[in-house]
Amino acid sequence: MNYINTILPIPLQKLFTYKITEAEADFLKPGMRVAVEFGKSKIYTALVYSIHTIAPEGYEAKEIHQILDETPVVNDIQLKHWEWIAKYYMCSLGEVFRAALPSAFLLESETEIQAVAGFSKENELSGEEFLIFEALQHQSQLSIFKVIEILGKKSVFPIIKSLIEKNVIVVKEQIYEQYKPKLVKYIRLKEEWNSNDKLSELLETLSRAKKQRELILRYFQLQTGKKPIKVSKLQEDSNCSLAVIKSLVDKDIFEYYFIQKDRISFNGKSSKIKELTEHQEIAYEAIKTFFQTKNTVLLKGITSSGKTEIYVKLIKQLLEDGKQVLYLLPEIALTTQLIERLQYYFGEYLSVFHSKYSMNERVEVWNNVLENKQKAQLILGARSSLFLPFSNIGLIIVDEEHEPSFKQYDPAPRYHARDAAIVLANHHNAKVLLGTATPSVETYYNAQQGKYGLVELNRRFGDVLLPEIELVDIKEKHRKKRMTGHFSDRLLEMMNDALNEKEQIILFQNRRGYAPVVECETCGVSPQCPQCDVSLTFHSFRKELRCHYCGYRQAMRHNCGACGSEKLNTKGFGTEQIELELGELFPNHKIGRMDLDSTRGKYGYQKIIGQFEAQEIDILVGTQMLSKGLDFGNVSLVGIMNADTMLNFPDFRAHERSYQLMVQVSGRAGRKKVRGKVAIQTFNPHHQILQQVSTNSYEEMYKEQLDERWQYHYPPFYRIIKITLRHKDFNRVDEGANWLGKSLTSQFKENVLGPTTPAISKIRNYYIRHIIIKIPQKQALGATKTNILRVKNSFQAIKEFRPIKFNIDVDNY
Repeated sequence: MNYINTILPIPLQKLFTYKITEAEADFLKPGMRVAVEFGKSKIYTALVYSIHTIAPEGYEAKEIHQILDETPVVNDIQLKHWEWIAKYYMCSLGEVFRAALPSAFLLESETEIQAVAGFSKENELSGEEFLIFEALQHQSQLSIFKVIEILGKKSVFPIIKSLIEKNVIVVKEQIYEQYKPKLVKYIRLKEEWNSNDKLSELLETLSRAKKQRELILRYFQLQTGKKPIKVSKLQEDSNCSLAVIKSLVDKDIFEYYFIQKDRISFNGKSSKIKELTEHQEIAYEAIKTFFQTKNTVLLKGITSSGKTEIYVKLIKQLLEDGKQVLYLLPEIALTTQLIERLQYYFGEYLSVFHSKYSMNERVEVWNNVLENKQKAQLILGARSSLFLPFSNIGLIIVDEEHEPSFKQYDPAPRYHARDAAIVLANHHNAKVLLGTATPSVETYYNAQQGKYGLVELNRRFGDVLLPEIELVDIKEKHRKKRMTGHFSDRLLEMMNDALNEKEQIILFQNRRGYAPVVECETCGVSPQCPQCDVSLTFHSFRKELRCHYCGYRQAMRHNCGACGSEKLNTKGFGTEQIELELGELFPNHKIGRMDLDSTRGKYGYQKIIGQFEAQEIDILVGTQMLSKGLDFGNVSLVGIMNADTMLNFPDFRAHERSYQLMVQVSGRAGRKKVRGKVAIQTFNPHHQILQQVSTNSYEEMYKEQLDERWQYHYPPFYRIIKITLRHKDFNRVDEGANWLGKSLTSQFKENVLGPTTPAISKIRNYYIRHIIIKIPQKQALGATKTNILRVKNSFQAIKEFRPIKFNIDVDNY
């Protein structure tokens, strides 16, 4: 008898065995998907792990429903990497399987499907496919169970798969807005006509073409505003027809270009890459030298030093050698700008993979990588792109490696993309390049210890000076009544100077919404979320109170829910409030906002970044997504509205993160020609971290943090495993946490912290308790994890504690 071991997409540690026939055993290979029954009636998509002849112990093996693939969709190296992630991050292979595959590959009996609007090729459908299509004309959605009923047979997965491929249906969880980006047409003078000598020659050439000459003169007038010129604007201002503009384009005097491009298909424009500057060339050669002896290199290059150009040269070399390259970014917002740059050099090699893409687009990229197609040789993506079926990786670039966004917190696997990338590269015998201006303390420590190569780039591209940073004491400004709303007189003065010079401004406030707290002036009560232990945030645009943890919302009240008083006041401020204040202070300038609320759509980031690049927005307000690697040439001023909220956070990384965030956001200023300016508003300008930011003293910050970490037993000297317990019953989770704390303390003595109640002790009606285990360098990590799992099994064997949700987070940075 033949059997297969399968991975099921459920959080159970074991592999599950199913019966197969001789013919199926000959056909099946590890990495193929099969539909199997699990439990009483649920059908899952499982992955074949191995084929063998050993019957399972303890249960009768069921037969598989059907085979879903003709060839494996997951390769051997992937499976090896998944096993490492499951073992290291203490989760099940099933959880890694569910996280890794696009949901179109994971159809289940409870999956809901919906029809795609506008499908009209019914004659191309088979009889069974047409039955499902027709049923969806009468019902908005169908479950797979319902499809089984309609067709009168169990093996419906191939039909569903075929309908998804024909774009007849979509899986309900993965419906994205059908937004088509608007391409705005701009015009510019061709390069060869840009010198003064050529301009006079041009005007002489057009002396007989009166309308064309007038158009050119109007173009020069508009150009003094330093903004890109829209075709429609030039046509309107010069009062001429499109034919005149077209004739100048036909004569090779003008050229059209578009600011916003569709992100799905990429066409390369040029394979010639920019020449590196002397300092970039030295860094590039140093990286290549280190790669001969070390697998991982840290490139510590100050903001705007041109790290991307070095990456481009390395990528070009590897693509020529036929290798695959993975370029990891922490934030989807960053892909928007980088696509533009990489497409220019490697359009025909480039694919993009992240969660804002629709399910079908992600499946397409998966298949292209699996087949090692040229169009997917260079993958640009967020942390989930680590799971793609690479077979030939040569280099992984982890840009902005210090970013907390690389860490997955919920659900499992709670992996760190930077660390998982280093292991993935090891499986492929590839190299890893970590790039950042402000390395995380752990990475810099590894580089100092010689574990990683270290290359520094301390000159900005074009020898532009680092921005001039000014600390503004708002405590003093409040006392002297020199504040206008949340703006000090000094910040307003700097903003006026920048706007007068037709330059752009970025304002950073790491809180979205209008105000984090609404308080009654009579009784002091604030509206709280009924499901979480937090105050509701006021959002002015929709006039509602919203919880940023569970999404609960209610209309803004006109009087206090506790005492009925109408004297309600807001405390604190977010990006929305800054945007409204700016509208009053600068009524003649365009204000933009970039936060989670304004970038929800698939092309949300692209719309805002495109407008800011086209200089249609003068002042951009945003949260931390603004701080990460964005490159705007005309920004001369960055304002940090309140630095203190970041510094006073209950976390051992608060000071390191504050330093990184402020240096990164400061680095958006003065990137091209003029030296930029940064104003940091604070109540405590003498704080050591603010002083270090103002002098760009990374080494000083690193040494201070390292001393503290050594003293209080934190990474890089100790590893951290965090256990989170959650349950809706306060007493039960409290009792369970105390029992677990005592059991772990008997094992690990003084290296156990807790159980503790976190700052936000209830989220979505679940009460939370934390226990932290610190693991010294000399303590065996494998044995420690085994002991933790043993205690976990004992905990879950107690009937009262079994319903408590038990999460383990390894390396909780």
